[in-house]
Amino acid sequence: MPEALASQVAAGEVVERPASVVKELVENALDAGARRVEVLAERGGASLLRVVDDGSGMAREDAILAVERHATSKLATKEDLAKIRTYGFRGEALPSIASVSRFRLATREHGAVSGTEVLIDGGKLIEVRECGDPPGTGVEVRGLFYNVPARRKFLRAEATEFAHIEAAVRVAALARPDVAFTLRHGRRLVFQVGSARGRLERIADLAGADLAESLLAVEGTSGADGWSVEGWVGRPGQGRSGRSMQYVFLNGRPIEAAPVSIGVREAYAGLMERGMHPAVFLFLAGDPGDFDINVHPAKREVRIHRPRAVQNLVGEAVRRALLGLGEPRASTGGSPVESAGSGQPEERPAWKPLPLPAAQRHLPLHTASAPEAADPPAAPGGDAPEAGGGGSLPAPASQPSGTAARFRVLGALGARYLVLEGEEGLVLMHRRAAHERVLFEEALTAAESGGVQSQSLLSPATLKLGPEDYRVAVDHAGALDRLGVGVEPFGVNTLKVDRLPAFCGGTDPGAFVTALVADIRESGAKAGRRAGERELAAAVSSRAARAGEADHREEWDALVERLMACEMPYCDARGRPTLIQFSHQELARRFSIR
Repeated sequence: MPEALASQVAAGEVVERPASVVKELVENALDAGARRVEVLAERGGASLLRVVDDGSGMAREDAILAVERHATSKLATKEDLAKIRTYGFRGEALPSIASVSRFRLATREHGAVSGTEVLIDGGKLIEVRECGDPPGTGVEVRGLFYNVPARRKFLRAEATEFAHIEAAVRVAALARPDVAFTLRHGRRLVFQVGSARGRLERIADLAGADLAESLLAVEGTSGADGWSVEGWVGRPGQGRSGRSMQYVFLNGRPIEAAPVSIGVREAYAGLMERGMHPAVFLFLAGDPGDFDINVHPAKREVRIHRPRAVQNLVGEAVRRALLGLGEPRASTGGSPVESAGSGQPEERPAWKPLPLPAAQRHLPLHTASAPEAADPPAAPGGDAPEAGGGGSLPAPASQPSGTAARFRVLGALGARYLVLEGEEGLVLMHRRAAHERVLFEEALTAAESGGVQSQSLLSPATLKLGPEDYRVAVDHAGALDRLGVGVEPFGVNTLKVDRLPAFCGGTDPGAFVTALVADIRESGAKAGRRAGERELAAAVSSRAARAGEADHREEWDALVERLMACEMPYCDARGRPTLIQFSHQELARRFSIR
């Protein structure tokens, strides 16, 4: 192939859209030791992209070599490929970009009298000359894909392309909080952040102070194989419909790695509503010899040599943050329920209270339905227990009763909510969600210690099901038995129901089991696999909570106390929030009172 055509073919691997250009140029700037990076885009990057940094700059000879294919200063031998510590290393980005644009490179070393300007048009070198640009490097890319119309016509709308550019700069800024970043779209300043004191400050700058305040810290956890992880994650029940707020970095490089994603997903099992995704900011560190970033030209996908160990390390660290179990222990990549090296079950640390998510404090009040069977709201000065004097929420029921609930029940709001007063402000509790969380944890605990207490029916019920529902029920009969639901075959597609969990009260057994089987199918059996015990416990507790709710004042107080004794009181068995808080500051702001 002619050299120009070969360059354009190679560019297709590296330059997918304007955001790809920005990513490569920003990474070059960071590799050059820049402390300040400025990015300008016009018309979504299709018209102009400019990236300017104050890095080390280049001498004339290096500037000319930089636009040659496979020329790089970051690799000297093939052994260096196994211990990459820079963002770039292929030597493909600049020549690929220059082959599909009108390209200008201006660079100057610190202390040099003048700099060097390199002009390229569609891969053809036009001129090399001196310039008076400031120390550092500036790259301008005009008319991207002007000479490859087949590629240019596939560019999306201006707003869409710029959204990808913004995401690329944002992720680079999160990876390097020590560097100042500026992003402009035309004459509009999109964001400008100075060098931050730390990662959390940079998260607040780019993702919002409310989100940053609500995050849970993932304390630095190290594995025996040299890997470590730290960062911040979103609270249970506080999810988003997409993964746009999930960032993972490895040795400062933004990555995508299945073991990390699986570890996070396993940590949130039962703590996040289906279809919702938590905010994740995780920073991993590992020996460059233990992973491979030379998988794809975009250098985003990473293959990890011991994926299971990293998956366990991430999952355990995130789960500990979610459950508030205090200081983490070192992870060895083994079972999270054994102490490292002992093989004995680890003693469960004391429960650590967590404040409600700051982001939830700003949610509007739910629209309550008309009261059904609820008692009238109690007066604030009623017989509810007085708020305690400490700053923490109650500990589990296994601890002394002197640490009992510090929420004061003010009354009911319609048939769905309880109104509570806490030390930080007003709290709304969804009664059924709270009841579900309580039953869920109690059911899991009981199932692990011999089975849920059940109540035999005076007259066993028979239930005719469709073939698929019947198969699901029979396949899960053993696990359901441990959860207090007694079902067994009783003819063709017919079940006999002879026991229900004691907490189901006077529930109609036929309706209960029919709805339960539908829930089981929804949670996994429909996709061709058996539902796990947590999924079954969630389905049983959800149906039981719908069958009976706390309708009287003394039951409200008991429900609050039982909820706060749970391991994870802030969401129900399916990850939906049980409590929403409105702080004193938020209430004052809404009333315009300071």
